[in-house]
Amino acid sequence: MRTRARLAAVPLLALLLAASLACAQDYGQPPPPAYGQAYEQAPPARAFSQEELEQMLAPIALYPDALLAQILMASTYPLEVVEAARWARANPGLRGDQAVAAAEQFDWDPSVKSLTAFPQILLVLDERLDWTRRLGDAFLAQQGQVMDTVQFLRRKAYDAGNLRTTEQIQVQPVAQAIDIGFANPQVAYVPYYDPTVVYGSWWWPSYPPVYWAPWPGYGMGYVPGFYWGPAVYLPLGFFFGAVDWHSHHVNIICNDHYNKVFIRHPPGAHSREDTTQWRHDPAHRQNVPYRSPAVRQQFNPQHRPPETRELYRGYQAPPGANGAPMSRQIPQRETAPPRAPQPAPRGFPNREAPAPIAPQPAPRPVPNHNAPAQFAPRPAIRPAPERRPSAFETIPQGQQAREFSARGRASQQNIAPRSAPPAAAPAIAPAARPPAIAPAPRSAAPNEPARPAGRGREQR
Repeated sequence: MRTRARLAAVPLLALLLAASLACAQDYGQPPPPAYGQAYEQAPPARAFSQEELEQMLAPIALYPDALLAQILMASTYPLEVVEAARWARANPGLRGDQAVAAAEQFDWDPSVKSLTAFPQILLVLDERLDWTRRLGDAFLAQQGQVMDTVQFLRRKAYDAGNLRTTEQIQVQPVAQAIDIGFANPQVAYVPYYDPTVVYGSWWWPSYPPVYWAPWPGYGMGYVPGFYWGPAVYLPLGFFFGAVDWHSHHVNIICNDHYNKVFIRHPPGAHSREDTTQWRHDPAHRQNVPYRSPAVRQQFNPQHRPPETRELYRGYQAPPGANGAPMSRQIPQRETAPPRAPQPAPRGFPNREAPAPIAPQPAPRPVPNHNAPAQFAPRPAIRPAPERRPSAFETIPQGQQAREFSARGRASQQNIAPRSAPPAAAPAIAPAARPPAIAPAPRSAAPNEPARPAGRGREQR
């Protein structure tokens, strides 16, 4: 019996222990940090390995250089890519230069704004946002290694016989690099290819290449694994990004179309083409944290003064400024000749003019003590005001008071006093007070006995 009870109690104790651990995990642990906060609190991230770089660059390494450069630049601004992709979904009929003109109202980076001409690329960058962000972090922290990885993948496709010049693109092996451009600079074709086919058998089983299905409307071309969509007509000078494979960086071609459409400069502001090295603008990052600590230290806008923001907009850094050199010069202000001192407005002192001399106060007269004293005349004495009778003096009851007083004196003469009272000082009535008014004597009733004489007011 005891053995059965013990066997039945074991599952119950295990259930209670699991419930207590679950409650402790739910209520005893602090809540997980936010997305950006976790990114900042994480330990220093390691650099992307070569396997990871080949994995993330495989689906775009065979794009033309101009389009690839603008994709790499736009990937460093993931939030603006999401905004542009949502706008492209809301306007499905816009593409090419027409879409870029409609998106001119938004304050996006020029690289993001240029991708509105190719909505299929924006949709992929938005759907695979984690891949987009990793691509941008790799381009910021390991730009030279990213360039070498792209050339390695192109060499693999070229050696496999799947990267050749077609009606859409032009492939030119130059020295140790392979350049890819559009066959017509005003007609762009966005290729789609299967990375598991064009490179041959993939050599990293643990890191398969990033893959997505072909876009609607794409058909297979002459080269195996390549698919081509409809042509996109663009104005001359639309692509402003160029890759310098030997220097391992991306250049910006500041032509008239770039300055007018993407930078919003007035026409004729820059009549000639000017090439400058691309620099990441942290203002368009919109507080998205950086993965690399070195990049975070370099582009964190919280630790950079506002006057250095012009360094990221295609201008050259002045001597001693913190930033990479650019080719265009910042226009310096001309030193004006010194101006003549101007009269200051009323109420404000003119610091340039000499201060006026304040007037000196007049000297005080010295008193002469030998002179006879002079006294001021005394004021005239005012006469005393005339006394006016009081209101009680006009009451006609004086005769009654005198009669009542005479009766009192008569009663005192008839009754001898028991003891001589002490002599009292005569009372002096105030002049202003009227004499007291005695009440009228009450006449005796017919049946009332007569009071004995001599009981006056004074006796009582």
